Amino acid sequence: MSLTPEGEVFLEHARRILGEVDDLQQLLTSAKGTPSGLLRVNATLGFGRMHVAPVIAEYSRTYPDVDVQLQLSADPPPLSDDAFDVCVRFGQPPDARIVARLLAPNRRLLCASPKYLREHGIPQTPADLQRHNCIGIRQGSDAYGVWRLTPIKGAKARTDAVHVRGNLTTNDGEIAVSWALDGLGIVMRAEWDVERYLRSGRLVQVLPQYATPEASIYAVYPHRHQLSSRIRLFVDFLAAQFAKLQQ
Repeated sequence: MSLTPEGEVFLEHARRILGEVDDLQQLLTSAKGTPSGLLRVNATLGFGRMHVAPVIAEYSRTYPDVDVQLQLSADPPPLSDDAFDVCVRFGQPPDARIVARLLAPNRRLLCASPKYLREHGIPQTPADLQRHNCIGIRQGSDAYGVWRLTPIKGAKARTDAVHVRGNLTTNDGEIAVSWALDGLGIVMRAEWDVERYLRSGRLVQVLPQYATPEASIYAVYPHRHQLSSRIRLFVDFLAAQFAKLQQ
């Protein structure tokens, strides 16, 4: 069963009205200084499990009157959907209709295990990646199988779009990292996800003289939610906790 076009329009307006009523209630509640109500949060699988869920646990202890629903997904939901109040995303969102709060700087790194590099050699240029087994991650709208690398030094640096290949692909970043740890190939992954392995020596950064597209971490939410105390406090709480992790 599906709605008629008229029904879709009615449902969209009804959601907007209910959202405005909820925002008004939150505005009145914020004057009392005690946030309450439902807070729907979305984050990616691995990052949400490792970094967002612990922050929500602490937030819940601080604000027990807020009911938090955390949903993890391989692909971020469309920002136009009304399914979530706050989404934690990588990269600057292109939609000007939403608020994007920077939580932490982040970059994607190319990594491989020492074992893999001993057996297959160390890439010296982006073109060398085409001769290596590159672990693919199918997530979001990013062009699959294309790694964009720009020299860090040089005023007229040219970005190379390298079409990489490999016999392993997944939609879960943690699985991709585990394959790299097992010596099965080179992976491109967020620094937040691999820094502990780089520190321990279990992974080695590949082509460190090249930068990948911006991947900083943002909390995004619709402009109308700026009135909601529970959302503003949660985003502030996220930012404060991520700042502590960077110290």
